[in-house]
Amino acid sequence: MAAAPSGPPAEPHYLPPSVQGAVKILVTGPFGVGKTTLVGSLSEITPLRTEETMTAASAGVDDLTGRSGKTTTTVALDFGRITLNRRLALYLFGTPGQQRFWPLWDDLSRGALGAIAMVDLRRPDESFDVLGRLEEQQIPFAVAVNTFPDSPSYPEEEIRAALDLLPGAPVLYCDARDRRAAYDLLIDFVDHLHRTAVLELER
Repeated sequence: MAAAPSGPPAEPHYLPPSVQGAVKILVTGPFGVGKTTLVGSLSEITPLRTEETMTAASAGVDDLTGRSGKTTTTVALDFGRITLNRRLALYLFGTPGQQRFWPLWDDLSRGALGAIAMVDLRRPDESFDVLGRLEEQQIPFAVAVNTFPDSPSYPEEEIRAALDLLPGAPVLYCDARDRRAAYDLLIDFVDHLHRTAVLELER
């Protein structure tokens, strides 16, 4: 796998001609969990974002409790790319978090090899619907606990019980703002897909 990016992506950044395959990965989770931030931290290109400024029309619809600094929301998708090795590229599709955008979520999930399901331990109950949809669609996923500064800490077995996770779903941790931590998360997730024979990595 390529070395972790050390700084912001240089432009233009084209795929090398040796790349022969592409893998689609969802980055999903509830509203305000850090999906856009994670895609931005991972992408080797400037990510495509469809964020809009939140207005008074969202009052009473989008719960901003504990998210006082959040002023924008994804209304379609986030898109990023990272080259795994000389033959394989990974495309990241960040989904909207609110239920009113779920018809689009269904479209984005088609063809996905796996999903990184982000969770905020300050409000784990908000993740139930997304995790349930991943299980219904039989998309392999890992839970990625985004460690906010005021996040509580729980043993993994308690997190698994609280989220009612199946035994095969890994629980990973990262600070989505940290490029190195985000890359380590991706390495662990790709390794999980490889070990479970979902993804074949060519060297």
